[in-house]
Amino acid sequence: MSARRVAITGHRGLPPGTTRLVESGLRGYLAALGPGLVGLSCLADGADTLFAHAVLALGGALEVVVPSSLYREALPPEHHGVYDALLSRASAVRRLPFTDSTPEAHLAAGRLLVDECDELVAVWDGAPALGPGGTADVVGHAREHACPVHVVWPPGARRW
Repeated sequence: MSARRVAITGHRGLPPGTTRLVESGLRGYLAALGPGLVGLSCLADGADTLFAHAVLALGGALEVVVPSSLYREALPPEHHGVYDALLSRASAVRRLPFTDSTPEAHLAAGRLLVDECDELVAVWDGAPALGPGGTADVVGHAREHACPVHVVWPPGARRW
């Protein structure tokens, strides 16, 4: 059986109650996919990290796309330790040629995730992206390229 390659896109800065709902939704969905899971993530705080933890907890492999050389520095300082720990567990790391962590770099990373996966999981409330390269843009790219999208936004979840 070949590996099932699943990528993540999703919101950052989720409130604690939503984080718990999303974490449960992700774990349940990914567990149902069965063995041979390969998760693709940029490891941002929020949905990316919840997804990466779920993939690893289920015995899957984690592949990471780093949008820019200064990506880690652009993440919240309190997330650096989590990012470093997950990055160290990655079976593969692909670094994009951007220096700064810009919307352009994030959109390129999101498009690469879609192009490299069998399915995109989106932790998404259905709203337009707050800026270029946001969740809605990555979902749009997936849909334009006939990549299946599974939205995880449990009842009771909220952005703020």
